[in-house]
Amino acid sequence: MENENKNLSPEQSLDLIASMIRQTQGNVTNNSFYLLLWGWVITICNFGMYFLSTFYSPEYAAAVWLLTIPAWAVTMIHAKRQQKSRKVVTHLDKISLWLWYALGITIVPSWIFGSAIDWRVNAFILMPVGMATFVSGVIIRYKPLLVGGVIFWVAGTLCFIVSPLDQYLVGGAAMIFGYLIPGYMLSRAK
Repeated sequence: MENENKNLSPEQSLDLIASMIRQTQGNVTNNSFYLLLWGWVITICNFGMYFLSTFYSPEYAAAVWLLTIPAWAVTMIHAKRQQKSRKVVTHLDKISLWLWYALGITIVPSWIFGSAIDWRVNAFILMPVGMATFVSGVIIRYKPLLVGGVIFWVAGTLCFIVSPLDQYLVGGAAMIFGYLIPGYMLSRAK
């Protein structure tokens, strides 16, 4: 295998790289499911948190985030099924997968220790989400994800300067423009 790679012409090498990118784009296009699932769940949680805190009872508003538990279960089940049916897994697919795993590991402490910062966690979640979204856009060369990443960075920055309650409005809007719109565009690109 190594000798085969050494004998590739520059054109063949570029064709191989382009083929891997196209395959990864196809695989990620199938993953629009995750953008849509998490886009809707986190949008509902952010707006739910805002409206429950404003119009009902702030002490019970955080219960809306329990919606993420079934979302994780659906994510794991869908990922297992997808893994079994996927024919080709490229190196870029693996990088993308580990990027999103790393994101999950990065944001979990914000949820666990959120009380230490008065639950103003959106800034600390939206910033790394922006990075993962932006890098995914770079990997598959998809501008709506690049724009989505920038939207998350801007929204994360805004969360540092708005009130604790308003950060949920910013977070919900960021999910719409950073995940849902690119996710629907990606699903239609199939």
